[in-house]
Amino acid sequence: MFKPLFRICCAGALSSVIAFCPAVAADNDADTIKVGVMHSLSGTMAISESTLSQTVQMLIDEQNQKGGLLGKKLEAVVVDPASDWPVFAEKTRQILAQDKVAVIFGCWTSVSRKAVLPVVEELDGLLFYPVQYEGEESSRNIIYTGAAPNQQAIPAVDYLLNDLGVERFVLAGTDYVFPRTANKIIEAYLKAHGVAADDIMINYTPFGHSDWQSIVSQIKDFGSTGKKTAVISTLNGDANVPFYRELANQNVQATDIPVMAFSVGEEELSGIDTAPLVGHMAAWNYFESIETPENTDFIQKWHEYTKNPDRVTNDPMEATYIGFNLWVKAVEKAQSTDVDDVLENIVGVETPNLTGGTAKVLPNHHITKPVYIGEIQDDGQFQVVWESEGEVAGDAWSDYLPGSADLEADWTDPINCGNYNTKTKKCLGATAQSAAAH
Repeated sequence: MFKPLFRICCAGALSSVIAFCPAVAADNDADTIKVGVMHSLSGTMAISESTLSQTVQMLIDEQNQKGGLLGKKLEAVVVDPASDWPVFAEKTRQILAQDKVAVIFGCWTSVSRKAVLPVVEELDGLLFYPVQYEGEESSRNIIYTGAAPNQQAIPAVDYLLNDLGVERFVLAGTDYVFPRTANKIIEAYLKAHGVAADDIMINYTPFGHSDWQSIVSQIKDFGSTGKKTAVISTLNGDANVPFYRELANQNVQATDIPVMAFSVGEEELSGIDTAPLVGHMAAWNYFESIETPENTDFIQKWHEYTKNPDRVTNDPMEATYIGFNLWVKAVEKAQSTDVDDVLENIVGVETPNLTGGTAKVLPNHHITKPVYIGEIQDDGQFQVVWESEGEVAGDAWSDYLPGSADLEADWTDPINCGNYNTKTKKCLGATAQSAAAH
């Protein structure tokens, strides 16, 4: 039975990292396969990302107990980008060029992913990205196991419009690429469905924002016109804790102005009193409360690994679990950890998710996922109030943004492009392109 091997390198300048971790430049040993684990263990995003770092290490440990992969042990190369977006790029270059990792599991925010993207493309690395995001991207070197907008944001908006009869919308987000792009899509979608511009309020705050008194007051005022009002929250990281606390302080209840969150799950709620938040919602592709044999087994293994029966699970953990298993299957299919070999074999690979369905890698490097909307309960868990009919295929390019509706991603021959224009029959670029570029 193999034991997991870990090397943890601190954040900082690359030269200082090498000095602190003298073994980091070593090549892969003949009997090991190095796996990059790149999630923030400090800084504003640690509240969310540190759990994902542990999740990958747990999966590596479990795979090693099964005998490893291709007859070799897996070795985790763990780095802490410390919620600093340029450091994500620096760490990516380090673990690809020096540590020679075969794959990277990492990033949470889109700004960190976009910092990493050109590096993995340049060095032909492979990143599995496990968090819901704004779409408008498809890279040959990234497998997106989190939700695209059509697998989270659009179904959530439809639920608010059709099931709850919401007429006014507050789009509250952290000031970076995911909330801004997601809100552009949501705003266009709302207007296309008859919501007036005056009935949409948009607000952005910096990472780690803590003073929510005036903003929550503005939300209350906006919702006091007699029209049913809801908040769509794309707040990320530890800013969620004071936001929800201020909602409770000002007695903003779900029956009055419900909040639909895209980046708040069981982990973020575990640190606050959720009793005043009962009925507020989140849209995800997994909740810990979903009862399946696969989920029960995963939760048990997580409690055993962390030696803490109170540790919760969440959606990005499931996406990490899915991504890890997809990579293992693709490696076994290719009989190689070479990135080109893995990518040639990964499209069409399937693995069970934790909610009783199947995740399949699509030609656009997104996957199939179910969609769930859950209401917060007083124990910090979510009760599912709506779910999609089966899995939804992730769409890399939004149908609701100008310049995107005609684009599709397909990394198989003969298209082999992340931004293929279906009208002009031309690829707009050999690598991923963001909506901002078009």
